[in-house]
Amino acid sequence: MPASSKLTLDDLSTDTALLAEDLGRPLRYVQINSAYGGSTGSIMHKLHDMLVKSGVDSYEFWGRGHDTVDLHRQCCSSKMGVYVHATMTRLTDRTGFYSRFDTKRLLEYLNTIDPDIVHLHNLHGYYINIEMLFKWLANHRCQVRWTLHDCWAFTGHCAYFSAVQCNQWQGHCASKAPCPQLNTYPRSICKTNCSNNYADKKKIFTSVSPKRMTLISPSQWLADLAQRSFFKGYPIMVRYNTIDTNLYKPTPSSFRYDNSIGTRYMVLGVASPWTERKGLLDFIRLANDLSSSGCAIVLVGLAANQIRNLPEGIIGLNRTDSSQELAAIYTAADVLFNPTKEDNYPTVNLEAEACGTPVISYDTGGCVETLQREDSCVVQSYEDALSVIAGRCFSLQP
Repeated sequence: MPASSKLTLDDLSTDTALLAEDLGRPLRYVQINSAYGGSTGSIMHKLHDMLVKSGVDSYEFWGRGHDTVDLHRQCCSSKMGVYVHATMTRLTDRTGFYSRFDTKRLLEYLNTIDPDIVHLHNLHGYYINIEMLFKWLANHRCQVRWTLHDCWAFTGHCAYFSAVQCNQWQGHCASKAPCPQLNTYPRSICKTNCSNNYADKKKIFTSVSPKRMTLISPSQWLADLAQRSFFKGYPIMVRYNTIDTNLYKPTPSSFRYDNSIGTRYMVLGVASPWTERKGLLDFIRLANDLSSSGCAIVLVGLAANQIRNLPEGIIGLNRTDSSQELAAIYTAADVLFNPTKEDNYPTVNLEAEACGTPVISYDTGGCVETLQREDSCVVQSYEDALSVIAGRCFSLQP
């Protein structure tokens, strides 16, 4: 199936319903993800809820972030297992090759479920052994769907490579030059296993036949990359991530008053965690460049130590788990600036636009695919973003 094929959650729900009719019993559907929370966790939960409403016998498993909820929604790793896996990754750069005990226990439970479909999300995250998991998948009758939320599946180390413009993943990572990304997640002090990782991941991940495994990409950008990787023989479908517009909608609040922003032009940034890749340094630079403009800069999702070290001119807030609170902040803003250097299909752009706020984003990854408003735009550089923001800010000055 070509990468241009589009798949929606409704299509998936209908698809599983048809399969269930063929089986003459409820379809058994399993999802596996690294985390309970975050954007990938939310995507997993949304699909689970839709499947349950469609009469599917749906199960969720995750590695970190929440205790087991019930028999259908379980944490599949131990805290000690995650800690050991993360430590060994730091020492050996072999993420995905530990957690044998936790994976054995998960596979035993999968044997009792006997799923018709296993839907993978993030497999990195220090919680599962990819050799054991794919050996089980290759020998089971189930169909496999794998949503690629980043590029980790087809590289020897990194989750993204756009910032360093590395193309070794198209042939064999670290075969012509050392990996330039070892200091990025999943961070490691080991310098010698990137090439081995690539060879092993290629062998492991292609052990399931293309007739039984379909890749799903949240953006056309990532689908195009996957088609140039060792997954090029696999069907790849694009399914854009969606948000709940019952939650993310224009939401009046006293946010501006509570934070002494008043009528100033408010530039918002939202991420969790805030890292250099997400553009934190660009916001610090922006605060300096707009110091005399009267703009208010608000960042949501910062750690406590980051808030303490913010320069004057930036209002720093911790992460909020309240969609209503976040919708109110989006609504209060005049613009969301998303200076991410590498990304797939950032849902913060969707959320801001749903709340009536335009977005300025760097033209990276699938960012351009997220924007619908005429007053939203992608820009090529920080200087371009500064020009747009400053122009809009000064246009409001009396």
